[in-house]
Amino acid sequence: MNRISVTVDGVAYQDDVEPRLLLVHYLRDRLGLTGTPVGCDTGSCGACTVELDGRSAKSCSVLAVQADGSEVTTVQGLGAPGDGLDPLQKAFHEKHALQCGYCTPGMIMAARDLLRENPDPTPDEVRHGLEGNLCRCTGYQNIVHAVLAAARAGQEART
Repeated sequence: MNRISVTVDGVAYQDDVEPRLLLVHYLRDRLGLTGTPVGCDTGSCGACTVELDGRSAKSCSVLAVQADGSEVTTVQGLGAPGDGLDPLQKAFHEKHALQCGYCTPGMIMAARDLLRENPDPTPDEVRHGLEGNLCRCTGYQNIVHAVLAAARAGQEART
């Protein structure tokens, strides 16, 4: 067992974990944060994407011990309590950018990283930025619309 200290969605945790435990399973099984789904378990689909120290990471490709000393943000940690949805969550809802919803947490977390690096992306840049996240239901068009809407909302908030 290895002792880890990690902050998840603003809450500090210290736990003993097996060296082989994946971060996605730590989040879901140990912490009960089931908003991060297990998709493919191979890093191919992106459903399990979280922020690890401010950068998107596929949590099925990261061991919990690798997150020791880090800050993790899940889709459940977005938005302020009582403040409503995060702008990306709101845009996904308003633009109907989900159907089954399975890929949505990973898409939102990857889109946050994209918008942090490029706050005014073109549709092609959004598609390229999200190419590591798969959706089997929507055809992606509404997802692109949602990310662009969130980018516009972010620009309006900054002006």
